[in-house]
Amino acid sequence: MSSQPDTPWWISEYPVVTAKDVKRRNTRTVSFGIAIVMSLVAGVVGSIAGRTSATLDSRTNLVSTSSVIERKPDSIAGIAARVSPSVVSIEVRKGNSGGTGSGFFLGSNGNILTNNHVISAAATGNATITVMLANGKSYKAELIGRDVAYDLAVIKIGVTDAPALQLGDSDKVEVGDGVIAIGSPLGLTGTVTSGIISAKNRPVTSGAGTRESSFINALQTDAAINPGNSGGPLVDLSGAVIGINSAIATTGSLFGSQSGSIGLGFAIPINQARKTADQLIKFGSSTYPIMGVSLDTRYTGAGAKVSTEPGAVTEGGPSERAGIKPGDVIVEIEGTAIGSADEAIVAVRSHSVGKEIKVKYKRDGKISEVSLILIAAK
Repeated sequence: MSSQPDTPWWISEYPVVTAKDVKRRNTRTVSFGIAIVMSLVAGVVGSIAGRTSATLDSRTNLVSTSSVIERKPDSIAGIAARVSPSVVSIEVRKGNSGGTGSGFFLGSNGNILTNNHVISAAATGNATITVMLANGKSYKAELIGRDVAYDLAVIKIGVTDAPALQLGDSDKVEVGDGVIAIGSPLGLTGTVTSGIISAKNRPVTSGAGTRESSFINALQTDAAINPGNSGGPLVDLSGAVIGINSAIATTGSLFGSQSGSIGLGFAIPINQARKTADQLIKFGSSTYPIMGVSLDTRYTGAGAKVSTEPGAVTEGGPSERAGIKPGDVIVEIEGTAIGSADEAIVAVRSHSVGKEIKVKYKRDGKISEVSLILIAAK
């Protein structure tokens, strides 16, 4: 889908031919056109003649057949048929305004995993959440919990026999693996698209620095993902969920303001989503790991600079205990090169609370490496 205006009716999309050109090329064009028509007519006449002689031949038997397409269970059609009943369409509405998204059942008791940005209006603006199942039935849903940091949320409807999906292992996904995305783009429920994993560990941020900002260490896919796919499952070719479709890249106004799918979709790895969902279901809230530093988002050099503002390094926190100071520039976390503050945040949040990580930082032109244990954000 593009926001570019349609070509005006008075502009031809084909080269314009002038009267002078027509006059000069008239003989060739006409003869060429006649040759084409004649070959087509000859084909039609030959076909008719063939069918007539066959009809007049008393020895000819006409046989009517019907072909059956066999769809294997591991084909895209087979996987879609198995997975689609577990995928739901979500509508969040307040008065005359609202939006739609997708989600899928985590268990038979009606718990549904989706994106926080799909249901955030219900959490902050008293909007209502309506879930529509693949069979057309609709239910009012309650919000169980949400996590802004990872852009995840769990909602629940009153059913006891929901068809839950199998969760896969996103750590074992490889670039080039086939995937299928299912959801409700632009409100079109039950839409299925396919593609491959294009890349892993893509640092993706959303929210433009607001309180609702999310940081995702994403799986990248070329399966078509559009607004409304958010919260729906990205499954592998066994039908297991490996990610939650959450974001797309667009070309922006510089390239014509294309706002639909351009083959750059991003999904939250299911291994992270599973941990967050478990916490939301058990406690109604969840947490994420931190190093105990504030980063300078205005820094334009390579790496992530620790802010020099007072309190930028948490007193008694992991970074202070490891010897990191204000002004240090973090250049690597657990073997991953860091190019910006966002990349540092994504790299840290891809790990679990209590995980010991190695951090390289630059101070006065010298690179040092330290180990620290991540703690939970308050």
